[in-house]
Amino acid sequence: MVVLIAAMLFASGCSQNVPEKDTIEETESEVTEVVTEEVTEEANEAVTEGLGETEGENGYNPVINPDDFVEVIDNPYFPLTPGTTFVYEGEDEDETIRDEVFVTNKTRTVMGVNTIVVRDRVFEDEELVEETFDWYAQDKDGNVWYFGEDSRDYEDGEVVSTAGSWEAGVDGAQPGILMKGDPQVGDTYRQEYYAGEAEDMAEVLSLNELVTVAYGSFEDCLKTKEWTPLEPGIEENKYYAAGTGPVMEIAVKGGSERLELVEIITE
Repeated sequence: MVVLIAAMLFASGCSQNVPEKDTIEETESEVTEVVTEEVTEEANEAVTEGLGETEGENGYNPVINPDDFVEVIDNPYFPLTPGTTFVYEGEDEDETIRDEVFVTNKTRTVMGVNTIVVRDRVFEDEELVEETFDWYAQDKDGNVWYFGEDSRDYEDGEVVSTAGSWEAGVDGAQPGILMKGDPQVGDTYRQEYYAGEAEDMAEVLSLNELVTVAYGSFEDCLKTKEWTPLEPGIEENKYYAAGTGPVMEIAVKGGSERLELVEIITE
């Protein structure tokens, strides 16, 4: 998952149509190992501190025990209730962007952990350009972990690439924390790790932001800086409202993208 609008706030216009709960097909993709830039020792220490991790070949090797995970995801900054659709709209240069994030009733076992499957569909000028099935789970401390994704890029209705797909525990890929259970200003952490393919990171910047979007106004929002060493010069800020989840995303370096929450649909 690259830190771009196409990868979106979860892993966005109004639409009254809830995505169909169709069968989620697993795809296999060939991934070429790429030698990438190393994260600094200081960043690795910040990422691993207090998360039950051990030092691996790349300085990051989280210890995953399925018994440490719960069945629901109710982190206030990242709640995932099955049957919920989050709709986001915005612009990327001259293109209109819509992102529909649907929390399915499907689950997938990854590294022995029962994860919730979330379908994320991105449209540019009303044309589907990306569809991703993301896998999330929450531990007993409230941390929401990201265990991988099945990603497909589209052109003219046809799949043209599955690059970016990865699964924790396969080919050295490791899960990361999408949202901490008790985020504090200055926290820095990996959101995913698959060398050369998926290396998103985040830092908590603030816990008291006021954010107004089409869906409403929110106080005491969590603000993060998110980036990847795979794309130097690209950086974005994301805003999360307690009890709602992601509400806005703004590119602050390397782009002009902006997405905001416009609707939440529940079944």
